[in-house]
Amino acid sequence: MDFEMNVRYAENSLSIDSEEMKQLQSCAAENNIVVCIGHAERKGNSLYIGQCTIDNTGELVMSRRKLKPVHMERTLFGDGDGPSLNNVATTGVGKVGQLSCADHFNPLIVYNTYSQGEEIHCSAWPPVAPHPGGPAPYSMADEAVAAFSSVYSMQAQCFTLHSTAVISQPSIDKLGVDGTPLFNRPGGGNARIYGPDGRLLTTDLPPSEEGIVYADLDMSLIAKEKGFLDNCGHAGKPELLWLGRNVSEQAPVRSV
Repeated sequence: MDFEMNVRYAENSLSIDSEEMKQLQSCAAENNIVVCIGHAERKGNSLYIGQCTIDNTGELVMSRRKLKPVHMERTLFGDGDGPSLNNVATTGVGKVGQLSCADHFNPLIVYNTYSQGEEIHCSAWPPVAPHPGGPAPYSMADEAVAAFSSVYSMQAQCFTLHSTAVISQPSIDKLGVDGTPLFNRPGGGNARIYGPDGRLLTTDLPPSEEGIVYADLDMSLIAKEKGFLDNCGHAGKPELLWLGRNVSEQAPVRSV
């Protein structure tokens, strides 16, 4: 545990009610774009793995936290709670939802997300390199997480915007992760867009370069695919199988 690094990391994390967030909202409005952000969220002196959606009007329409940080993440980040289950928002381009990293491994979290009528899913991941062989977990390799996004599109019949972070050698040196099982080599970037039937719509960028991929989203393809399979509609069996959820905020101090 590097306590000094943790302090610097917290100081550079984004608070929802901060001036930095207001700048991002203004940028979205000025450019008439919907912005989905994955970030370290700071509330007080606690950190969470956060995501937010800013509409093209500049309004912050969704803010959530990863429900359960995974493995080493738990040394730094707290859990999400009930309001984070409301992770799909209506925007100027359709209903947009978000999940972070291993949220996608949990079928209940996934089902909860696309049950909200999601049309565009933003899938956020850390740097994810191709699997190097050996004992490293294949589940956190580029091949595996990209497959998750393709399958997500097929399950939800929505478009999926798949995005991983890029890590540089200076970042590896600063974080001291050289020689560790994960995040130990430069690159790890992957930006893709999948159609509602799971097909890839974009051309890959070099994994060591930050960039943007583009695709025209024909929203009528969603209805086409849902006519074949709609897990929350005609293909569901809610009289036999259903999902219960608690969306209330679990405050540490409550007045009764």
